Amino acid sequence: MKLTKAQYDEIAQFLGHVQPTRQSLRKLKEKFPSQSQSTLLSIFSQEYQKQIKRTHAKHHTAEAIETYYQRYLNGVMKNAAAPILLELANEVDFAPSLMARIVLERFLQEKEQAIPSKTLINSMLRDPSQIPDGVLANQVYQCTVNDCCYGPLVDCIKHAIGHEHEVLLREMLLEKNLSFIAEDQLRAKGYDKTPDFILEVPVALAVEGHIIHWIESKASFGDESSHQAYLQDQFWSYWNRFGPGLVIYWYGFIEELDCHRERGILLKDCFPTDIVTLRHSMAQ
Repeated sequence: MKLTKAQYDEIAQFLGHVQPTRQSLRKLKEKFPSQSQSTLLSIFSQEYQKQIKRTHAKHHTAEAIETYYQRYLNGVMKNAAAPILLELANEVDFAPSLMARIVLERFLQEKEQAIPSKTLINSMLRDPSQIPDGVLANQVYQCTVNDCCYGPLVDCIKHAIGHEHEVLLREMLLEKNLSFIAEDQLRAKGYDKTPDFILEVPVALAVEGHIIHWIESKASFGDESSHQAYLQDQFWSYWNRFGPGLVIYWYGFIEELDCHRERGILLKDCFPTDIVTLRHSMAQ
């Protein structure tokens, strides 16, 4: 689903005045019933992540960390069963999983008298039963399962969705009898930055006339900040190495961003149906 910049800004403005909760997501769907649920969910997640990045530093000062840790200790002393960390995260408008990380790291630092490794922290966040304190383990678990935009559970879901759409794209290419080289094959050959699929025989979009050498799958909404980052880190590199290509934002994109067609990067929100292989076209 393509949105105009004005439509996108209206959604983003609405999200700027609500908390990042499942209740807010329901309000978003009610406010914009004509937009697809998957598109709204992707925008919801992206806007929240932008907000967290803007405020990340203030939650990681030494003073803030100590305040959060002491509030956690005082809270569990009064009622260990209450969702202390989750309520604290909501109060200060911070992601529950990131609040859990701060307090867990501070707890381990005090217990071990050393700064814990990121590997250990990540492992405990994925599996709170590893945390050597039952109360904190339960608090961390409550944060991760109630965080709709961050944390190990969300990461797993995003990874699964991304893989699902790559498989879907692969099936569509096979259905069209298009020969391709997948990203894992290119990696095995020593390429560092590679799109999801290189077409062994380039194709053209019959109606639009653009030639495509590669296709990249993005299981997200293409907003301005993410698209610009992808252009810089990925798409222009693909273009320099493999020629013009197609990016599919399965959950839609801001239509004004589709402005590099003449330079060789096309945007779509679905697999194009008007594909013609150049070999077939030349044979005719």
